[in-house]
Amino acid sequence: MTPEVLRKETIAIVKHALAEDIGSGDITAAAIAQSTRCEARVITRESAVICGKAWFTEAFHQLDSTVMVHWHVDDGDKVVAGQVLCDIVGAAKSVLTAERCALNFLQTLSSTATIASAYAQAVEGLPVKILDTRKTIPGLRMAQKYAVTRGGCYNHRFGLSDGILIKENHIQASGSLLKAIESARAENPDISIEVEVESIDELSEALTANVDIIMLDNFDVSQLRVAVKLNKSSTMLEASGGISLDNIREIAETGVDYISVGALTKDVSAIDLSLAFQPISS
Repeated sequence: MTPEVLRKETIAIVKHALAEDIGSGDITAAAIAQSTRCEARVITRESAVICGKAWFTEAFHQLDSTVMVHWHVDDGDKVVAGQVLCDIVGAAKSVLTAERCALNFLQTLSSTATIASAYAQAVEGLPVKILDTRKTIPGLRMAQKYAVTRGGCYNHRFGLSDGILIKENHIQASGSLLKAIESARAENPDISIEVEVESIDELSEALTANVDIIMLDNFDVSQLRVAVKLNKSSTMLEASGGISLDNIREIAETGVDYISVGALTKDVSAIDLSLAFQPISS
């Protein structure tokens, strides 16, 4: 994810979100004089890791380029309840029209970053990487995956086109685990291959196929320890399934290389933010 790609995605998704919210026009704000200006500030009502500045600012600037947003925090910063995140100055009707769209991005991406930060802290000091998954909010994948990195975790593949991950249903459709691997390798010989296994027997079979990563699906801690001992090759091991803040450190201590956690992007609960508004002229 390059800055240029992320920027283009930000512009596109904000444009869609504004169109979704405004439709044919904000008929409530239409009654406010264009000359009426305001000052506003965004305050967090809870501790969080902030993320989403670009999306927030873009929402105001696409609607009205004269609206000024001055930030007091950066993406990835930890904040506490009552802290002022940014100040906004501009036409009152523009600020009021873009407000909800802007806050939606900021509170959702901050939630993603906050969850990621909690998981990253839970394994601090251990040589393991916490990965996100494709269990993202539709339309917000790139934004959420950016937020995951601001919280201190890492990205798995972005989509179906940039990595091979052979799962149970692929294996069934192919006839066997080895056939699925062979077919995938023949189709895309230069792409790394990850395969999901659900037992020690399947792990042993996968290890003979010289794949790049093996996902250990719903292995308990004792099985993970066995898997790490069995792995005598350069194959990376990824634990997945049933991961929570309560057990992630114990799982990390087994020696796996990666732990993928769907909760980073799917179990978000919007951070409680408030926009305090004050007209300054009319």
